[in-house]
Amino acid sequence: MPEPLTQLEQRVYHYLIDFLAANTYQPSIREIARKFRIKSTKTVSDLLHALEAKGYIERDESRSRGVRLLGFAAAGNTQPVPYYGRVHAGEPTPRAEDRECYITVDRRFLPSGDVYFLKVRGESMAGRGLLDGDYVLLSPSALAKDGDIIAARLGDEATVKTLTHRGATVVLEPANVGERAIEVGPRDDFAVLGVACGVFRPFWEEDPVPVIPEGEAND
Repeated sequence: MPEPLTQLEQRVYHYLIDFLAANTYQPSIREIARKFRIKSTKTVSDLLHALEAKGYIERDESRSRGVRLLGFAAAGNTQPVPYYGRVHAGEPTPRAEDRECYITVDRRFLPSGDVYFLKVRGESMAGRGLLDGDYVLLSPSALAKDGDIIAARLGDEATVKTLTHRGATVVLEPANVGERAIEVGPRDDFAVLGVACGVFRPFWEEDPVPVIPEGEAND
C-alpha cells in the first residue's frame, strides 16, 4: 500500500487531483510553486519525487506537465452531484443559489441524472439507519410511495422521514421512539423533495461540507 504522506505532500497531492478535475490537465511545477508559495522549483520537484516514490503518482520528466495520478479515473463513469445547504418556503425543489458544492459519485450508484444531496439533521431516522450528519442522496423523479424514506419540505425546513398516507393526510413518520409523527394537511406548505436512494456517512469530524466548492481547489 502507498506510504503515508506528510501534510505538505498531502496538500500538493490533493491540489493535483483538484487541478486536473477543473482543467483536464496537470499544473506545471511553477504553478504548484505559486499555489503553495514555494520559492524554489527544486523543492516542488522534490515533493513530486516523494509522491512518486510513495506510490501516488508517476512522472514523465520530459514533459512540463508530465504527472499521472495512479488510480485516478474521475473523468470516466462519474457524475458531479449537487449538495444543497437549505430549502425555501414555497419552492418545490432546492434553488440553484443554495447549491453549496458538488460531490462526485460513481454513476453506478445513481438511479437517475437528477439526484442531489441534502444533509440529515438530528436522530429521528436512526431506526432506519440514517444518522445526524449523513449525506442522503435523493431522487426527485422517483414516485414516492408509502414506506419510502423521503426528504420533505415543510415551510422553509427540510426533514427526512418515512412517508405514509392516511386518507387525505400525509404522515411523516420518524424511526425513533422519542419523536412524534408529523401530520401534513392539504393546506400546509409541503413538498416531497425526493425519495432517498443512498446515504454517505463520514466517520470523522470535518468541516460542514468536506468537499470542494465550485471552481476552487483545496489550499
